[in-house]
Amino acid sequence: MNILSAIKTRLVIIVPYIWLLFFFLLPFLLVLKIALSDLEYGQPPYTPQLSLSDGWSGFWDKVSMFDLENFTFLIGDSLYIKSYLSSLQIAFVSTLFTLLIGFPLAYGMARAPDRLRPMLLMLVILPFWTSFLIRVYAWIGILKQEGLLNQFLLWLGVIDTPLEILSTNTAVYIGIVYSYLPFMVLPIYSALEKMDESLVEAARDLGCTRIGAFWKVTARLAVPGILAGCLLVFIPAMGEFVIPDLLGGSGTLMIGKTLWIEFFNNSDWTVASAIAIILLIVLVVPIVLFQNAQAKAAEAGK
Repeated sequence: MNILSAIKTRLVIIVPYIWLLFFFLLPFLLVLKIALSDLEYGQPPYTPQLSLSDGWSGFWDKVSMFDLENFTFLIGDSLYIKSYLSSLQIAFVSTLFTLLIGFPLAYGMARAPDRLRPMLLMLVILPFWTSFLIRVYAWIGILKQEGLLNQFLLWLGVIDTPLEILSTNTAVYIGIVYSYLPFMVLPIYSALEKMDESLVEAARDLGCTRIGAFWKVTARLAVPGILAGCLLVFIPAMGEFVIPDLLGGSGTLMIGKTLWIEFFNNSDWTVASAIAIILLIVLVVPIVLFQNAQAKAAEAGK
């Protein structure tokens, strides 16, 4: 019986690793192989630098002539550097605005009566029932010069001429914040819902003001949810392509859009793959930092 239980436990652990092997590691190795290849005007449009077609002896001969030309090309070209920096800026600012909007929403949901929480939770999840592409397209009709937002502001008399929002970075920020807001609200709500209200009352009894009790108790207990929400927003926003392509203009520079152009318009698979590898490395760093912080917090809790 113990042997059977041990086998079941190992199978439960092995399944996620098999999933990661086939749907992350193998595609990553394929992309890495293309990134380390030479551009070729043919089909496929690359020639691998490292290949076992000539046997192991030929493979080791090629290792001696191995180079990182595609990666050095990216580092030396200001366009790609600007794309990464612009993506970092847009993702960071979008995550910040999502947090500023999402935290009050999550806090209000966690403090709402029990009978209202399921309905509020459903309202947050409701946008997922509609296609992501359709929701982004809807913002075109809202933000364009003759769109709903400008018509409403003109009717109120707030503005005299329509605002140019569409095809700007402002539209990109709006699209990202709207699209990824549930990913910020849900983790924070999960953390706040489990909080014991008696801790806040104890802080108030010990002399804390209402604001002081909020920052010293509520905000600190919500940190795991805030970190999780920030990662869930920042990581996909960093590599976002659909929103900047539809809502942004020609001046909107993001690495996801640059990668698309290199892969489909220029047919430069090698450079596009190198862009993807660097992007993956940039995104893995915050995940590793988050895991280290979680591990330290777990050890401190013991």
